[in-house]
Amino acid sequence: MRTVLWFRPATMSTLLLPLLLLLSTLCRLGQSMSREEKLKLRNQVVEMFDHAYSNYMDHAYPADELMPLTCRGRVRGLEPSRGDVDDALGNFSLTLIDTLDTLVLLNKTTEFEEAVRRVLTDVRLDNDIVVSVFETNIRVLGGLLGGHSMAVMLKDAGHHMQWYQDELLHMAKDVGLRLLPAFNTSSGLPYPRVNLRHGIRGPESRTGTETDTCTACAGTIILEFAALSRFTGDPVFEVHARRALDFLWEKRQRNSNLVGTTINIHSGEWVRRDSGVGAGIDSYYEYLLKAYILLGDDLFLQRFNIHYASIMKYISQPPLLLDVHIHKPLLPARTWMDSLLAFFPGLQVLKGDIRPAIETHEMLYQVTKKHNFLPEAFTTDFRVHWAQHPLRPEFAESTYFLYKATKDPYYLEVGRTVLDNLNRFARVPCGFAAMKDVRTGSHEDRMDSFFLAEMFKYLFLLFAEEEDLPFNVEDYIFTTEAHLLPLSLSTAPRAPSPPANTTVQAASLPHLSACVKSLWNLRDPIRSAVDKSCPRPAIHCEPGMGRPPLRAQDFMANNPDHLELLRRMGVSLIHLKDGRVQLVQHATQAVSAVAAEDGMRFMQEMMELSSQQQKEQLPPRAVQIVSHPFSGRVVLTSGPAQFGTDLSKSITGVRGFVTVAEPYSGCAELSNAAFVQGRIALLQRGQCMFAEKARHIMKAGAIGGIVIDDNEGSSSDTAPLFQMAGDGRNTDDVTLPLLFLFYKEGNILLEALKEYREVEVLLSDKARDRASIFKSKPLPGILLESRRDIQEEEEDCSTDQTSPVPAATLDQSYVRTVELDESAPHNEEVTPEEDVGPAIKRNPEPEEEPAVDKDSSRKSVEAMMADWREDLEAFQQMEDEL
Repeated sequence: MRTVLWFRPATMSTLLLPLLLLLSTLCRLGQSMSREEKLKLRNQVVEMFDHAYSNYMDHAYPADELMPLTCRGRVRGLEPSRGDVDDALGNFSLTLIDTLDTLVLLNKTTEFEEAVRRVLTDVRLDNDIVVSVFETNIRVLGGLLGGHSMAVMLKDAGHHMQWYQDELLHMAKDVGLRLLPAFNTSSGLPYPRVNLRHGIRGPESRTGTETDTCTACAGTIILEFAALSRFTGDPVFEVHARRALDFLWEKRQRNSNLVGTTINIHSGEWVRRDSGVGAGIDSYYEYLLKAYILLGDDLFLQRFNIHYASIMKYISQPPLLLDVHIHKPLLPARTWMDSLLAFFPGLQVLKGDIRPAIETHEMLYQVTKKHNFLPEAFTTDFRVHWAQHPLRPEFAESTYFLYKATKDPYYLEVGRTVLDNLNRFARVPCGFAAMKDVRTGSHEDRMDSFFLAEMFKYLFLLFAEEEDLPFNVEDYIFTTEAHLLPLSLSTAPRAPSPPANTTVQAASLPHLSACVKSLWNLRDPIRSAVDKSCPRPAIHCEPGMGRPPLRAQDFMANNPDHLELLRRMGVSLIHLKDGRVQLVQHATQAVSAVAAEDGMRFMQEMMELSSQQQKEQLPPRAVQIVSHPFSGRVVLTSGPAQFGTDLSKSITGVRGFVTVAEPYSGCAELSNAAFVQGRIALLQRGQCMFAEKARHIMKAGAIGGIVIDDNEGSSSDTAPLFQMAGDGRNTDDVTLPLLFLFYKEGNILLEALKEYREVEVLLSDKARDRASIFKSKPLPGILLESRRDIQEEEEDCSTDQTSPVPAATLDQSYVRTVELDESAPHNEEVTPEEDVGPAIKRNPEPEEEPAVDKDSSRKSVEAMMADWREDLEAFQQMEDEL
């Protein structure tokens, strides 16, 4: 979700405005933040926005989004596909449209006027491209409507936009008309995707065959469509949005009054019956309450209240919010929570239910403090389940609304933490980069449009005084993308007719003490519970450690100050005889836990920097299991080596049966050379260089090798692929292909070998179709489909005590490094002889993931795949809402 303000015109009935009462009853805890400090933080928000926006305009526009690590625009069709995530992109300058009303809120009216002119001049909507109905509605249609609202407001003020003649509104209607074909279903629920040029029907549309959509995807339409109808006077949009909401309401489970996560758009049957307030459902609940506020229809409030009562009865287990089954609501559906539910405390504030909002928000804050950002998913004992963080704004949103409701300066300090973490860990030279793993601080080359649309709005409003705002925000409602729609639309012509004689009443407040001390008492047990489940190390304040941490891109090996900072972080710099240098971190030698954490992040950044600086960047390779019963259906994403056979130049790839090398490490002459000869050897990562492993198996007569990670739980879905480098010597003598599999992908191969004894694989640059694999043989009768392994399970909060970075060559004053196989003993210096092959990180290109064949006679492999299926579906559901 991405939320709204709580005020509405005096033509609406019941509920709301509890916050005004609350503000008058609460006293403040501790020292309030001074106006000077708030001004400083407000200005910092503006500077951060400028950094993100200017880099988008300089390096990415007119592309949809900025790729902040490579400083270029993401153009759909030119970059490797990321799957459903890319459905938000339509080659319509998405980030610029999504940012329009943010510019006005931050008092950048000149930039806004220029941006509007650019949109009108450059943006084309008649693109032959399939986009998400949900994302296009909330980001593009919502962005245009928010921009139109701001343009009208500025024009009426008489100082800006005097030339404006509703051009953005005309574009918004064009978008609405292009989305309407998606609603051509018997149920009224929209298809999840639509072709901007060709609609739904016909082969040229390349869509319209889907049967399922998420509840939020179908139920997060009403604000934008109703606003479009009321701005233009054309009721067709509001009619379709209401019809979709009506159908979802009718299909709720009547006993629990809950809705599922995924629904069949034709039959109305629930495809996924798990119910929560996070991914897949979140903004459906949000839009019921906000539709009441914006449109004044009591029906929406009645439905929301019924749903909310069930949420608090079954899903809410303060401070947790856990998914349940709609038919058995007392039965939990999972043991983890996703980050999208962070919007819910803000919605509870809007509802007037402050106590559970405070409790859940505090739990989220404690998880955030442990990992610097809220992981995409975390367990009920507050450990990482999915480690990504795409700079989501929902936690900042709820922080803002709780501050508005309580005026407790505690939430200003929470906001300061959000700001500091963004600057400290996500800021890069070309913008702000999403976190690929909150545990290691590794980045992903993405900066989603919602970061500019939402994050900076809520943070600016958190620290701004009333006189800092260019307009009265209480006259507007925030959509789920934080776009501003005027509450005056409630009096515009609507369909159907509004109920008569509505009046305003304030809802009764939950009992709260007259002092914010009670709020502290609510938060403190939650803080203690999180600490006990996953304790954070004690923080010692050390002299000189108040400065910003040393960044890899700033490091100079001949700078004494930098060397001193390395020492404080527990990082040693070793000059080797061959002219290379080596960085090794001993976390126990750092001056404090904070310094050790900074040292780990510095090492990770240095590895990323090395990866980006490599002249030769090889794409991922494929390990395809071709023997019966897999028959080419199982494709494992693997990392390449910078030496040996280049599979991209091989038409057929290398095909052979696999066998485990003895010793498994491959660091000595093989004792089972007779078995390895003519086969592909399986090796374990560690103990020696990658090139040394390759030479040993080649001597034994192997035709290829696969190195399997020894880090239990690692997966290509949660970590960048490794690219194995040589050992610093000439590796021309290595003439076989060597590929790298993470632990979980490697375990699939090992389990298959255990089950079937003879397993044949194809090593190639990409997956081959089965016709080419079996062109001289009939296809087997039994086919086993398999998915690639999914996100690694949650890991312990503690981090490795030692993170070695390998020997590297000095380039002038900068150290270039690569990440080596971390097989050396912890807390010991890593020598060239002990090092293993360098592994250079690279983002994998997404591949098609076949489904598991439930009819397979081999139950053990099927069971292994089925264990991961539920998590994969949930993860893909979250990706749909990015």
